[in-house]
Amino acid sequence: MDKEIISELRSGKVILGQEAATELVNYGRKKEGFIELSLEEAAYLIERAKISVFFEKKELNFEFFVKKASQISHNFELKYVVYKDLRERGYFVQPGTTDFRVYPRGGSPGTTPAEYFVHVISEREPLGLGELIKQLKVVENVRKRMILAIVDEESDITFYEVRSTVFKEVKESKGLTPAGSEVATLLQDRVVVWDQKRSNDLFSIGFFGRLLDEKRLQLSLVESSYLLQNDNIKLVDLNDCAISFEDFFEYATKIEPDFAAKYKVYEDLRNNGMSVKTGFKFGTHFRVYDGMKDTHSRFLVHAISSEHVFSLQEMSRAIRLSHSVRKKMVFAYDTDHKIGYIDIGRVKL
Repeated sequence: MDKEIISELRSGKVILGQEAATELVNYGRKKEGFIELSLEEAAYLIERAKISVFFEKKELNFEFFVKKASQISHNFELKYVVYKDLRERGYFVQPGTTDFRVYPRGGSPGTTPAEYFVHVISEREPLGLGELIKQLKVVENVRKRMILAIVDEESDITFYEVRSTVFKEVKESKGLTPAGSEVATLLQDRVVVWDQKRSNDLFSIGFFGRLLDEKRLQLSLVESSYLLQNDNIKLVDLNDCAISFEDFFEYATKIEPDFAAKYKVYEDLRNNGMSVKTGFKFGTHFRVYDGMKDTHSRFLVHAISSEHVFSLQEMSRAIRLSHSVRKKMVFAYDTDHKIGYIDIGRVKL
C-alpha cells in the first residue's frame, strides 16, 4: 500500500473512509460515506500491518485489539481462528446470519453467490438441537450449505456439514398378509415366531427379525411392536394369553426407557419403505437400508428428543465411527408429531 489506512473502532465495528475502498477491495461492506469492517476482518488486517485502528484516539496493536474485540464479541478468538483459516485457504469471508458467509474460491459478493453459512463453536460448548434446527432452516431457506466449525482446545478446526434428510418412500411389489392362526411368544425381552411359513414370510418379504433356524424367527421389541400394531403377528405370553399392542408397548417401555422415542422413529422409517435393524454394534439405535433389497446399510440413525443437547465430543465420536464404516450419521427427532432427520457429517473445506 502507498499510504497507511487509518480506521476507528466504533460500536463494535471498525470504520474506514471511502478512500480505503481501492486498497481493501476484498474486505468490508460499503456504507453511505464509509466502509465497515467486522472485528475479524480488522484483526486480520492489523496482524498483516494493512491498517491502523484507533479507539478513543489511542492506536490499538494486535494484542490490544484482540482483547477489546473479545470483550465485544462472544467467542471472538475462536471466530478469528476460523476466519483466518478460511481466508488463508482462498475463501472470501463475510459476516453472516450464523457467523460467516463463505464464498467459493475465486468468488466474491456481486460475482458469485455464497456457498456456505458457517457457525463457529468451541468443542466444550453444548449445542442444543433446537438452536441447530433454527439455524439450519434459515440457511436452507436461502439454499446454502450449513457448516459447523468446531474449534478444539489447541485451536484446530473440524468442519461438519449439517443437512436436513428425508427418507423417501420405497414401493415394494409384495407386502405382508395379516397374521392367521399362528402366534408369536414373548420371551422376556424378545419375541419368537414358531410357525415356519410365517417366519420365512416375515424375514424374506419384510426383512424382519433373525432366523434362529429354518423354522423359528426371533424379533426385537421394536419390530414386534410394529408388527403387532399392523396385525402382522398375534402375540401371547408364556401362559398363551393374548397381548395387546397397548400392553406390549407399556411392557417394552419398562425394559427400555427410551422405547417410545425409538418406536416413533422406527415406525416412520418402516412406513417409508426402509429396512431397519439394530445399530447397537455402532453405538446407535438403528442401521437403515434402502428398501428390502439393499445388502449394505447406508445410514446410522439415532433417536433424540426435541430438547436434546449435543455434547460435541460425543457427536464427534459418533460421526467418526459412522464414516469409518461408510455410513451417514443421522439424528432423528420428534417435532409437532412429525419425525425430522438431520444428517451431520465431516467435510473438508
